[in-house]
Amino acid sequence: MTFDLIYLYLFSPLHTGGASQEGNLVGIARESHTDLPYVPSSTIRGRLRAETDPSYRADLWGNTIEDVTDKGAENLKQGALWVGNASILWMPVPSLSHGVIWVTCPLLLQRWSRYQAQPQPLPPAYSSSLASEKAPIYLKDAILPASDLVDWPNWAQWFPQEAADNIRRVLVLPDQHCQTLVQMSLWRQVKIKLDEHKSVDGGFRYEEAIPPDTLMYFPWGLTAQTKSQEEGAVKQHSQRFHELIRDRDILQIGGQESLGRGFVQQWLGTSKVMQEVK
Repeated sequence: MTFDLIYLYLFSPLHTGGASQEGNLVGIARESHTDLPYVPSSTIRGRLRAETDPSYRADLWGNTIEDVTDKGAENLKQGALWVGNASILWMPVPSLSHGVIWVTCPLLLQRWSRYQAQPQPLPPAYSSSLASEKAPIYLKDAILPASDLVDWPNWAQWFPQEAADNIRRVLVLPDQHCQTLVQMSLWRQVKIKLDEHKSVDGGFRYEEAIPPDTLMYFPWGLTAQTKSQEEGAVKQHSQRFHELIRDRDILQIGGQESLGRGFVQQWLGTSKVMQEVK
């Protein structure tokens, strides 16, 4: 099976509903084993499906129960494409010394590296493009002394080229510290309900979101059933999907579209971001 990647660069906070709500906090979707935010594949698939030309929408994404109500469920068919969950690769966090620094951890880098044709050795924790400054890094309540930082001259190899041109201040944190800092740096918005007199009606709640300028990615490919079709049909499915991504380079994902939430720039990964799994 062949995997390829699509990258997402967030222009605005992105909120996808989580499975739990604690008190007045409306959470976002999180990975059960890391507690890190992610975008469910169902959310991405639904958005892309809605953007697809109706004349071949069912070919790419399959039909729905509503499509075959009069024909019977046995007429449901699988689409040609599959998409995976979107994972964080780099996330911006506030820094008192550098304004904004993009952080990641070995766990997230290793996950991304598995999709590469030629994986690179993982950088050690505290590798940073800022180590050459010989100055400490201030991250919220944490101070990283210059002596702890590891020089990282090839940091740009851990970015798609389109993002490396805009992101320069990067830092690799240990897994546990990265998870804590990501949690502290999520976008949180206070929302209240007003009555007809514009007075507060009841309490308030916080809604979480993944912050803008986060770099994410998700894998996609053709289903095994599709790959068994004639070569011309397989190429047509891939071509149509490529055209969809290029034509919809700005996409809205998740909720609160009327508030400008969830707008992302998306682009196809280069040919090196492909791995043949035997």
